[in-house]
Amino acid sequence: MTASSRRPRRTTWTAGAASAALCLGALTVPTASAQSAAEPDASRLDGALAGIPAAGAPGAYGAAQDGDGRWTGAAGVADVAEEIPAEADSRHRIGSITKSFVSIAVLQQVAEGTVELDGLAADYLPAGTLPDSLSEGVTVRMLLNHTSGIGDYVHVAFPSLRNPSPESLEEHRYRELAPEDLVEMGLSAPRTGDPGERNSYSNTNYILAGLLLSEVTGVSVEEYVTEHVIERAGLDETFFPDSPELPAPHARLYDPLHGTEEPPGGDYTEYDMSWAGAAGALVSTMTDLNEYQRALFSGELLPDEQLAEMLETVPMLDGNGNAVGSYGLGVYEVELPCGTFWGHDGVVWGASTLAFSSEDGERQASIGYNVTHYQTIAEDGTLNPHPVDAAVVRYFDEALCGTDSEPLSDEKLRQVQLSLENVGLSRSLG
Repeated sequence: MTASSRRPRRTTWTAGAASAALCLGALTVPTASAQSAAEPDASRLDGALAGIPAAGAPGAYGAAQDGDGRWTGAAGVADVAEEIPAEADSRHRIGSITKSFVSIAVLQQVAEGTVELDGLAADYLPAGTLPDSLSEGVTVRMLLNHTSGIGDYVHVAFPSLRNPSPESLEEHRYRELAPEDLVEMGLSAPRTGDPGERNSYSNTNYILAGLLLSEVTGVSVEEYVTEHVIERAGLDETFFPDSPELPAPHARLYDPLHGTEEPPGGDYTEYDMSWAGAAGALVSTMTDLNEYQRALFSGELLPDEQLAEMLETVPMLDGNGNAVGSYGLGVYEVELPCGTFWGHDGVVWGASTLAFSSEDGERQASIGYNVTHYQTIAEDGTLNPHPVDAAVVRYFDEALCGTDSEPLSDEKLRQVQLSLENVGLSRSLG
């Protein structure tokens, strides 16, 4: 996929420096412009962001901040057919980054003493939610770090993805599903192990966490997260959708389903997100995601004890049992040349998102781009490397490390890319 743009976009770096205009040509490469003393970093970020559409994504929008400095930018197109430029403040489906919001909400209840993190999840869920075989083994912590052994509901909800084929995606575009429906589907899926045995990513865990939160607080998970996480963090553009439509400004969202549809893929901009619920339904902007992360790691959303629990990790394993990363409670860590960063990714039809922060709350970077499942599948079932993934890693290296570290080597780039592929960035369908 290639993207072109004929209109200027604005990128901003607000640390006493003037805003810089970005004009993108057919290959989304920024043109030279006058620079003030504080603007070279913005120029480098513009270039790193432009590398994502140049690598094959239709469009991308990013935000980065370090101390008092703020940068936002956009590159490529929001609409392939109309060649409408992407916008930095695009509202975007952030998928599984929703999980970190829900994890915080549950940990707030832990801090208040209404939930025990290592207590049985069944003690806080509506009666009969879990079968007897799981009710005596699955703890609240196991839901949040994906060690419950409960299977994922996604392939049950969208059976054509096993082929893969877009048939069930199209058929169920406007289907409304209750959380209980999703749990039933997840419990019908093959288990991934015994409770506590190993980490295995399953969206069902967070649907259950949402039901648990609703049962304990007496309000819906959407209402609780909005009041106690979103509003407490001061976010203005983050919300659970109440309609299949995305409010403007937004990009159109494309998914070629690993090569089963011609690029840029099917258009999934309009979609009923009840299928994702507490596991992945939130909408946000990249600027809001950075402010959210700063609030979290600055101690505004959780007491120190619960934030420390959130960062207690278990090994993430690939299909061969090899450790490929570490997962906490709704967040995971990524090693870049300049240090360790915490966050999550999100992948829902047509919307890819990643957001990471330094543990001290000083540096944040987020990226959204309007295509998912763009990698092809190798004969052994793994995903073939794609230039977009490498470009995303380079963007985060520039946004979070900048000149603080040695240039990202090809070996280190591939190491980070493989880690992200296994934990989410390139996660295969579901």
